[in-house]
Amino acid sequence: MSSAAKALDQAFQGVGQRLGTEIWRIENFQPVPLSKSGKFYMGDSYIVLQTTPGKGGAYLYDIHFWIGKDTSQDEAGTAAIKTVELDAVLGGRAVQHREIQGHESDKFLSYFKPCIIPLEGGVASGFTKPEEEQFETRLYVCRGKRVVRLKQVPFARSSLNHDDVFILDTETKIYQFNGANSNIQERAKALEVIQFLKEKYHEGTCDVAIVDDGKLDTESDSGEFWVLFGGFAPIGKKVTSEDDIVLETTSPKLYSIIDGEPKIVDGELSKGMLENNNCYLLDCGAEVFVWVSRVTQVEERKAASQAAEEFVASQSRPKSTRMTWIIQGYETRSFKSKFDFWPAGSAAPGAEEGRGKVAALLKQQGVGIKGMTKSAPVNEEVPPLLEAGGKMEVWCINGSAKTPLPKEDIGKYYSGDCYIILYTHHSGDRKEDYFLCCWFGKDSIEEDQRMAARLANTMSNSLKGRPVQGHIFQGKEPPQFVALFQPMVLLKGGLSTGYKTYIEEQGLTDETYTTECIALFQISGTSSHTNKAVQVDAVASLLNSMECFLLQTGSSVFNWHGNQSTYEHQQLAAKIAEFLKPGVALKHAKEGTESSAFWFALGGKQSYTSKKVSQEIVRDPHLFTYSINKGKFEVEEVYNFSQDDLLTEDILILDSHAEVFVWVGQSVNSKEKQDAFEIGKKYIEMAVSMEGLSPNVPLYKVTEGNEPSFFTAFFSWDPTKAMVQGNSFQKKAALLFGVGHAVEDKSSGNQGGPTQRASALAALNSAFNSTSGKPGQPSQDRSNGSTQGPTQRAAALAALSSAFSSSPGTKTPPPKPSGTGGSQRAAAVAALSSVLTAEKPKKSPDVSPTRSSRSPPSEEVKSENAYSEADGSEEVAEAKETEEAAPASESTEGDSQPKPEIDQGDSASESIQSTFSYDQLKVHSENPVTGIDFKRREAYLSEDEFQTIFGMTKEDFYKLPKWKQDMQKKKSDLF
Repeated sequence: MSSAAKALDQAFQGVGQRLGTEIWRIENFQPVPLSKSGKFYMGDSYIVLQTTPGKGGAYLYDIHFWIGKDTSQDEAGTAAIKTVELDAVLGGRAVQHREIQGHESDKFLSYFKPCIIPLEGGVASGFTKPEEEQFETRLYVCRGKRVVRLKQVPFARSSLNHDDVFILDTETKIYQFNGANSNIQERAKALEVIQFLKEKYHEGTCDVAIVDDGKLDTESDSGEFWVLFGGFAPIGKKVTSEDDIVLETTSPKLYSIIDGEPKIVDGELSKGMLENNNCYLLDCGAEVFVWVSRVTQVEERKAASQAAEEFVASQSRPKSTRMTWIIQGYETRSFKSKFDFWPAGSAAPGAEEGRGKVAALLKQQGVGIKGMTKSAPVNEEVPPLLEAGGKMEVWCINGSAKTPLPKEDIGKYYSGDCYIILYTHHSGDRKEDYFLCCWFGKDSIEEDQRMAARLANTMSNSLKGRPVQGHIFQGKEPPQFVALFQPMVLLKGGLSTGYKTYIEEQGLTDETYTTECIALFQISGTSSHTNKAVQVDAVASLLNSMECFLLQTGSSVFNWHGNQSTYEHQQLAAKIAEFLKPGVALKHAKEGTESSAFWFALGGKQSYTSKKVSQEIVRDPHLFTYSINKGKFEVEEVYNFSQDDLLTEDILILDSHAEVFVWVGQSVNSKEKQDAFEIGKKYIEMAVSMEGLSPNVPLYKVTEGNEPSFFTAFFSWDPTKAMVQGNSFQKKAALLFGVGHAVEDKSSGNQGGPTQRASALAALNSAFNSTSGKPGQPSQDRSNGSTQGPTQRAAALAALSSAFSSSPGTKTPPPKPSGTGGSQRAAAVAALSSVLTAEKPKKSPDVSPTRSSRSPPSEEVKSENAYSEADGSEEVAEAKETEEAAPASESTEGDSQPKPEIDQGDSASESIQSTFSYDQLKVHSENPVTGIDFKRREAYLSEDEFQTIFGMTKEDFYKLPKWKQDMQKKKSDLF
């Protein structure tokens, strides 16, 4: 048996053949397999293997060795050595990570969401003790906004501070204590941990309480919490311990490891400095990388690993110092980002060779090798597409203006031009959704590209920032874009003035397509999301036996189909010919039967290929956060991401390699929202150099609450989560404990508690709805004609004043869709103002008092094309949306005309008596009517005029879904 075979530990047989997590614990200096329970004992060391899919179906490996704080030095050393052996079993291409208890990497913790809870004891320690069955009250400090580092601290008041979030786990109740200066997102993560503890240790039945720092209410959860600590008393400031010391990232220094000694390597860092037969150490301060070449033997790798450990120990680095071992060809993004230059597209050579050697070794050991050398099957499923049947509008950019394309030309795009495409559609019962993108021809000028982006941004702002915005480059059209145009043809040349001027200045030939010129079109794809025609040079050498081509020669069009093309290709070619030249008579030219006229138009017969066009490799998506560090754009990966990682206060970047998305949370400030595309461009620029990403990859801006299907497909998406409003903490509380669960949130400002707000609401409600003669209510105040008595108004005022003057520590109600506490108080002020200034309402059997008290909007609702001329900031658009969504009580009285009270399915004739002519009611009226509900313009039409305009009765109209009603009103200029 070979020495390599002897080195194979029996515990590592058959590893890495399935995706997921495998765990071993070091027992008596040997690795023993364990199930994935998430239990880690402080006195032990563990090895964790994570297998993930890589390029083309191959597997990628990360090996972590976890060192408990009470682990012996011998056990920790064994874990490090066995990690190198495990890597050798996997073909010597795994990335290795050292994980110190309490300082684990985000990647490691992402395997065990929401957290790991280290337990006391260990199998090889002198203080071994099993996990006790009797419940023990524990206090934890909870840190981290995406992955949680949970640390048990002494159950004492002295452990608490104002900067952290704490969890007190008692037998009957779990308390979350939010330090006054703690992070909102850490508070949200702590709620996930509480849910985990509740299910794991309390069978899902215990109570949960949220306690705010600084609050003392002896009859509430807060009182119970402080009793457990011996009574309320001030808590101290956070005390920094050795575990809290984290080195800052420093300028990287490269060392060559020669004979176990690191030697500094001078010069600007570049990949060329890493020689194929050496090992290197890259010192970045907070993190140390060890790079080994593929040709190094196992013993050399162990020596390099030992040298790195000694290097870190000799400098008295803190425990938080990360150590990562990387094999040549499998460098991580984090490692490559430390170099000034790293050539794009550097592949991982020798991967299959390494797999082959491992397979041979395992076969010799009698281990099955199923899955070791086979790639995963290619996924050919249809990707998520936008809903069909929507409204398509396209504009061509010409100077500073945009010209709408005629309907018959939508789908024809010139390579020298830029276009804006707006697709309006509906997702189920949701309101209108918008897909707004710029298409940049490969020959278009920069001025046109910038103008297209600017005009599209203006359109997005006028639509309140709701559209999914995209920048799409010719040749990189994504499936959901192609599927909107059937067919889609990309033509040579351009029609814009800027392009033609550029061609003239450069002395180039204008090849702009016309219906009379000689043109050759390559037909690609047969599915709705892949089929398009591209005009190519009219030469025979570009033909391909696998595909179909159209050759236009003046008034004739040849349909040439290769011997290996499909019937679907041929049908698509005929469809595109009709699109380009309606009514044309096709001349069929099968490969091998071409006429001399066919070859003459192509400049003579030439040899051509019969190879299938290779498809771009599908890769797993990656999610990143970003930061600007000393002027340098940096990203940090969010591992094993989920929908919960889309925090409303953040901007995140999702890279699927085929597309890049910049996701913008609702709570991000307006300036950052406007910079979303610039953030995406900086990311692409970085990924082009490090990951071989195409510089023309489609780039999208996606705002929270408006995520399209082709974005949500990368998540296990739960629509109900997207509907919850508030900050991260409020959202999580509502999802875990229900909307009725009150939570604390001092960070959002001094807001009134639920009791105060309830009092204010009750007083205001009573003031609005009281009538003479009802028991328990005062009689009408005849002096001003209103039904509200002065006592009620005084009570409302007092309650409102109380809500305003509430202390920072009061409870807030659960999150509400209406938004912040500020807007709630503003609504209360408006409502109270309405009560205090109310006049006696006019009696009308058709109008409810609440509805009649609403004032008309200050300006009319914009027409459907208003966005084409509108300009303004996203803040203004959001403010208008908030104003439109405000309840009736926010506005004052003063309407001179009754307003229709119409719900879906109601008949307008039963709710309203006043009628006006269509000319007065339409949005762009020269003689507009005033004092009506401008959102219900159609309701004021007479029955006959309504029938004429909409082609149906009012009764039938109001039976339609709301979005269909809106579409009909838009077409009639009544929306």
